Amino acid sequence: MNFSMRFKLASLLAVFGILISGLTGYYSYSSSRTMLLNAAERDLLTATQVLGRSLQASLASASQDVRLLASLPQTRQLSGQPAASPVAHDELAATFSSLLKVHPEYLQIRLIGLAEHGKERVRVERDGKQLTRVEGLLLQEKAHFPYVFKALDLQPGQVRLSPIVINHEQGAHSGLDKPTLTISGPSDTDSASISDLIVLNIDLNKLFKQLKADLPSQYEVYLSNEVGDILIHPDASLTFGFDRGQRILLQSYFAPVDSLLDGSRTTLVTTSLDHANADRELISAFVRLPLDDDSGKRQVILGLSQPADFIVRDIGTLGWSIAKIVAVLSLLSLLLSALAARALTRPLHDMMHAIQRFSKDRTVSPLPLRRRDELGQLARSFQEMQQEIVEHLNQLNESRNALDHLAQHDPLTGLPNRRMFFERLQLAIISARRTHQPLALLFIDLDYFKEINDSHGHALGDEVLKAVARLLSSATREVDTVARLGGDEFVILFNVLDEPEDIQRIVHKLHERFQNPLRIESLDEAAAIDARIAESWSTHPRRFFVDATPDFLTKAAQALGILRDLVPPCCRHHVKPFLWATWPGDSDPHGP
Repeated sequence: MNFSMRFKLASLLAVFGILISGLTGYYSYSSSRTMLLNAAERDLLTATQVLGRSLQASLASASQDVRLLASLPQTRQLSGQPAASPVAHDELAATFSSLLKVHPEYLQIRLIGLAEHGKERVRVERDGKQLTRVEGLLLQEKAHFPYVFKALDLQPGQVRLSPIVINHEQGAHSGLDKPTLTISGPSDTDSASISDLIVLNIDLNKLFKQLKADLPSQYEVYLSNEVGDILIHPDASLTFGFDRGQRILLQSYFAPVDSLLDGSRTTLVTTSLDHANADRELISAFVRLPLDDDSGKRQVILGLSQPADFIVRDIGTLGWSIAKIVAVLSLLSLLLSALAARALTRPLHDMMHAIQRFSKDRTVSPLPLRRRDELGQLARSFQEMQQEIVEHLNQLNESRNALDHLAQHDPLTGLPNRRMFFERLQLAIISARRTHQPLALLFIDLDYFKEINDSHGHALGDEVLKAVARLLSSATREVDTVARLGGDEFVILFNVLDEPEDIQRIVHKLHERFQNPLRIESLDEAAAIDARIAESWSTHPRRFFVDATPDFLTKAAQALGILRDLVPPCCRHHVKPFLWATWPGDSDPHGP
């Protein structure tokens, strides 16, 4: 199948445009996907860092609350004085209650006296939505708990953060079996030894619930201690494994977390499979956080994760948008390609039609000659070629006409030659047979022409032949054919005859003109040419005779035989000869 240049060019431009649009779309999609993933990872890491700073700020605030409570006058008044007035106890309990109301994440605030084996002196705790002050026999001894005996080496103004554990202490109903962080600090007294401690219990679940309020709902929180024990996890069964006699480590599920635990890194973004759903991919960010602990050893690993589906969903939406843009650009490419191909090929199309018209009928059509580009150069070159071709064709036509003339005419006399004569004779015979009209032939032979060539040369003989040709042409009609058969032999074809007497009149005219001498310019004296009208034949059935000498009749008979042989065999039965002579004074006419 053949396709036009316009179609090929339009297809090429369209394919190129679609390819560019597709590659641009793919690059945009890939770049946008990478950017979205990187942005999602950065956002996730930023959210983790923000959450970590919020956690640090909350714990720092809680530590500051402990320091503040330890420096209160009521605390100083009660420090080291078991028999202090009940008013001081009540005032301190009211302060604890006020602080618990402000901080819903606080589970319990206590004043513990070290001199009484860590007995609680003032305790206010959260019981559901209510605040309860515990008094009397319900107050417990806590000296055996780490948050008490490990705080004995603290100085006034210092605090200690206990490890995050599951609260198993009796009495704190709201905090029972919950992850709890305990902050303890000595009371501010003038004594060199510690007599009392302020102890604050924090509900981590409620704390993180507050901290996560502004985060996207798909974010999940992870928290581990400084060795990797999972403290907070979306799957609660994986938390506080050490509390149940087993170690469940964060690095077992997120291997790169080891770099945070050993201190080589402070932040981490990783991609892993969800342990609960192997088909779901998680993107996670982790940070290592030092807590506000005067020992400088308390650290945690905080992390956030989200399913990659949420990011891919956004990427899918972006992909559809890019696909629509690519489709629109592809359609525009098709349209622009068609228009561009038409605009670029129109001059070529016009030139093609100009070439076709020129090749068909040699018509010269307008060309874009004023263009300054390659098409203009091509048009100007084609115009020059047209001119050269026209000139060559004219020369060829002239040469062909000359050749045709030479092929059908005698080069010496300019009369039709033997070939042209017999072509016209054949057509005349066919026409005479169809129309039943007579035709006639007159054969003319020049006597003593050989003597002229021998005596005066062939140049003079040629001049004689030319003069005879002019004489014969002038004495005949335009419709008659005067031809030279060769040598000194001429023939006249009369193919339009109304009456036989027309032939007689022409023959008499020829006879009269041949009686006059032929003037040859190359001779000083006139040369008389004795011409004998040798023979005539016609399809007309009538016979007639004029005066003829015996010698003339003999020559005529010879000439008749020669002409009969020249006539095609198919036409010889249409030819009937008639002879006559025009010599005055000769004997009476004789039949053939």
